[in-house]
This record gives sequence, C-alpha cells and structure tokens, in this order.
Amino acid sequence: MPVLSLFYGIIVRMCAEIDRKHHTPYIIAVYAGEEAAISLDGKVLEGDLPKSKLRLVEAWIVIHHDDLAANWQLCTEGEQIFQIDPLK
Repeated sequence: MPVLSLFYGIIVRMCAEIDRKHHTPYIIAVYAGEEAAISLDGKVLEGDLPKSKLRLVEAWIVIHHDDLAANWQLCTEGEQIFQIDPLK
C-alpha cells in the first residue's frame, strides 16, 4: 500500500481495495504499531490510534481533503497516487 505522507511518526497510506470493505474513500494511518482506517470525512471506520495522533490525522485530512479525493480517484483507476505534504 503506497505511502501518502509521514508526519509526527504517523504513516499515512491509501489504496482502494477491490471488495470495497468500507464502502467509502479512506486512508490507513499507522502509529507505533496501532492502525486505523479513517474515512475522508474523518470518521474512524476500523482500528484505533492514540487520541492525540488521531486529532493530527483528522486535521491533516481537513487540510488535504481535495488531494485525498484526487488520490482516491487515481487508486480506483489503478493509477499511481501522489505524495501529500505532511502536517507541519
């Protein structure tokens, strides 16, 4: 699964799966062995992250929503996604 961004120890990935398990565009955020699937509207679909890290990811999603939506479209078309700036 390609890496979109990396910030504050959080790895953010995206890949549209064939079976559409979550039925919505989402990212996977990984921090210290914990992982969460988070929709592009900020809802945690599966998994868990420490609250402080989840808030950072939620803020990053808001800031980069258009880029995330564009990447999701690329994923669903089997195209290569582009990196997104980290939270600073």
